[in-house]
Amino acid sequence: MSMEQLESLYKGQEMPLQRDVNAISIPFGKSVTLVEDSVVGVMQAKGSTVSVTYEGRLYLIEGSDLDALGLEPLPRPTLPEDADDAALEQFVWDQLRTCFDPEIPVNIVDLGLVYGCRIEHLLTGERVVTVRMTLTAPGCGMGDVIAEDARRKILGAPQISRVHIEIVFDPPWSREMMTEEARLELGLF
Repeated sequence: MSMEQLESLYKGQEMPLQRDVNAISIPFGKSVTLVEDSVVGVMQAKGSTVSVTYEGRLYLIEGSDLDALGLEPLPRPTLPEDADDAALEQFVWDQLRTCFDPEIPVNIVDLGLVYGCRIEHLLTGERVVTVRMTLTAPGCGMGDVIAEDARRKILGAPQISRVHIEIVFDPPWSREMMTEEARLELGLF
């Protein structure tokens, strides 16, 4: 089942959790555990996460944890062990395209929020990814959520040891940074 199908079938429905599940609290971006038998309401499914409500608060649940909602989980993306830096960079960009501002139905790459990524090799052999990104406005309350969602998804590759998400405001974001598809999706032509 695609995330679009999940959203159309379950949006607005309440579901008891089948097991404890790790989630990201919105807007704080902190990891929390929602416990088994808690009843959550499905808000939206975008990219590879589902937004749910629980006790009046919003949370993000990874698609790989959909079994906690009694649904088929999405497979975690993988890379071959011998993946080179070009494959790792493509993986990072692909994962960033599954990250959404919970308030905007367009991924953060197409919104023009991601300025770049860098893969560094440490003397220990570890690889560290640094992502430079911005927010639609300096006061955007979703920055921590977006950063934590991106960090978790990028850490899905075993070749990556650490991820740093650097939020910058220079250059400032503008609508012109969005892809044409994103502007069409949001009705900003």
